[in-house]
Amino acid sequence: MYKRIRDLIEKQGRWRENCLNMIASENITSNAVRDAVASDLGHRYAEGLLGGRDEEGLQIFERFYQGTGFFDEIESIAMKLTEKLFSADHANLVPVSGAVANLVAYFALTKYGDSVSGLSIMCGGHISHTHISAAGVMGLRDFPYPFDKKEMNIDVELAKKAVLEKRPKLMIFGGSLFLFPHPVEEMREVADEIDAYVMYDGAHVAGLIAGGKFQNPLKEGADVMTSSTHKTFPGPQGGMVMCKNYLKEKIDNAAFPGLMSNHHLHHVAGYAIAAAEMKKFGKAYAGQIVKNSKALAQALYERGFNVLCEHKGFTESHQVVMDVTSIGNAREIVETLESANIIVNKNLLPWDSLERTKDPSGVRIGVQEMTRYGMKEGEMDEIAELMKKIVADKADTEKIKKEVIELKKNFTNIGFSFKEVT
Repeated sequence: MYKRIRDLIEKQGRWRENCLNMIASENITSNAVRDAVASDLGHRYAEGLLGGRDEEGLQIFERFYQGTGFFDEIESIAMKLTEKLFSADHANLVPVSGAVANLVAYFALTKYGDSVSGLSIMCGGHISHTHISAAGVMGLRDFPYPFDKKEMNIDVELAKKAVLEKRPKLMIFGGSLFLFPHPVEEMREVADEIDAYVMYDGAHVAGLIAGGKFQNPLKEGADVMTSSTHKTFPGPQGGMVMCKNYLKEKIDNAAFPGLMSNHHLHHVAGYAIAAAEMKKFGKAYAGQIVKNSKALAQALYERGFNVLCEHKGFTESHQVVMDVTSIGNAREIVETLESANIIVNKNLLPWDSLERTKDPSGVRIGVQEMTRYGMKEGEMDEIAELMKKIVADKADTEKIKKEVIELKKNFTNIGFSFKEVT
C-alpha cells in the first residue's frame, strides 16, 4: 500500500509538470516555501494568546506550550509582513483555510440569527458566504446583493436600497468569480448608517492586492479582510484575517480559543517566506498576472469565444470567464481540455440556477500559476490557440497534448521567488 501511495504522488507530480494548470484557485509554491512546509514545524504545537509588541514592532506571544521560541519569531515576522502588504493594523494567521478565516470573522462580528449580505453563488459568491456552508454553520441568514450581469458586478444603487431595507449585521464583499473590484468604498456609507461591519473576502485576489494591482479593501473602508494564502498569493494552503485595531481582540479571541487550538505552524512558516517573496517581487508578479489575463481574454475573444465583459477590457484580476453555451457543454469542454493537459474548471454564471452546478454555462480560467512559471502575453496567445483547436476545431486531443507538453517544457522554473529570480 505504501508503494501504491508513493507511485500515485509521483504520477501526480509528473503529470502536473506537463500541464497548463489554470485553475483560478490554485498556485505553485517556490522551493523555499516547500522547504519550510516540510520542516520540523509540522510536528509542533503553539497554543497561546497574543501579547504586545516589542521595540521592533514584532508580536510578543504568551504560549501555553514550551518549545515555541523560534516559531514565535517566525509568526511575528509573518504578521508584520502581512500588515505591511495589506495595509492592515493587525493580522491573524491562525485560520487553516480561507473558509475557516471567514468563520473567524463571523464568530467575532455576528451572533446566531443575524443577517449578512453578499453575492449569490451564481454571481460569484463563495459557498462560505451563504447558509449552505460556513454562514449557515453560524446560523446566519444571507441575502444576495442585486447584481448587474452585464457589468459582472454589484449594482450599487439597488444594493444600497436592499441593505437599508434588510439591515444586515455584516456586509460581505469579494468572491470566487471575481473579475473586477467590488464597490467597498461606495457601500461604506450605508454600512455606517445601519451600524454594520464590512468584510472583504480577498482569497482570490490577495496576491494582486499585495502587489498593488487591485483595490485595497482596508483602505477603502472594510473593517476586516479574510483570505486564503494560495491563489494569487503563492503560499501554502492556509488562511488569514486582517483587521483594524478596534477589532483585534475580537478576531484573535474568535480564532483562538474560539474556533481552533493549535494552528498549522509549518504552513505559517511557508506563508512567511511567500510573504517575503511578495514583498520583494509582488509588484512585478501581480502586474504580469493582470497583463496575462487581459491578453488571454483578448486572444480567446478574437478566436470566437464568448468571453465576458469585452466592453470593459474583460478583467482586472487573474480570471478570464467564458459563456460556452453557444458552442457546447461546459462539463464536456473542461473534460476534453483536461485530456489535452489544459486544466480549467466549469463554473456557474449569473444567469444559471444552482440546479446547474454540475452542468453550468461557464468556464473559468486563472493565469497566476503560469505567470509564476514565466509565461507572458505571447504564451497566452498560444494557449488561446490550443484551446480553440480543441474546443472549436475538434482537433485530436493527443496531438494537442503533445503541443501542450512542448510548450510547458520551456517553463519549468518558478519565478518571482528567492531561488529562481526572474
